[in-house]
Amino acid sequence: MKVDMLTLQGEKAGQATLHDDIFMLPVRADLLHRAVRWQQAKRRAGTHKVLSRSEIARTGAKSVRQKGSGGARHGSKRANVFRGGGVVHGPTPRDHSFDLPKKVRALALKTAFSAKKASGELTVIDSAKMDAPKTKALKDALAKYSGSTVLVMDVAIDGNLQLAANNIVGVNCLPTAGANVYDLLAHEQVLITKDAAEALEVRFGLREASGE
Repeated sequence: MKVDMLTLQGEKAGQATLHDDIFMLPVRADLLHRAVRWQQAKRRAGTHKVLSRSEIARTGAKSVRQKGSGGARHGSKRANVFRGGGVVHGPTPRDHSFDLPKKVRALALKTAFSAKKASGELTVIDSAKMDAPKTKALKDALAKYSGSTVLVMDVAIDGNLQLAANNIVGVNCLPTAGANVYDLLAHEQVLITKDAAEALEVRFGLREASGE
């Protein structure tokens, strides 16, 4: 598929070819949903913890006598029925991650690129390099693209670009090796270099790596 290619500053720079198996697939919300859930589950720390009855720092002496008080029988102030007592069946530290087949993850990532392209939120640029780490220069360049959040994707992120982007809220840089469904969907505009698009073809086995 032939598409118009722009410079980082939004000027025309010829055309680029995008592989149909990455950028022209039918959008499947179910795959995107599964991939995002998988990523978010992996990111969870799982450190939630409450104190059970045996872990409460409180006296274990019997609070009231067994008979004659007119109330219920109680043996410890650590019980969950008392304020400050332990929690019954509360959360404990655990791993929230779950398995997702590699083929499903790969298809979900390709679907995410296709979804961005179909919605007009993906633009191919010729290069993502800057002569100097000037935040204002990058901000002015990205102002020509729609969307309040922008993801710039290249094979390797230029140091000047990264430094300039660090000071702009909503602008992030990502190498193709770190391409993932969540970050693609979380940004309103994706700028991908021509080299990055070719690197994705190598990653998905649609093109041989250069030098082979």
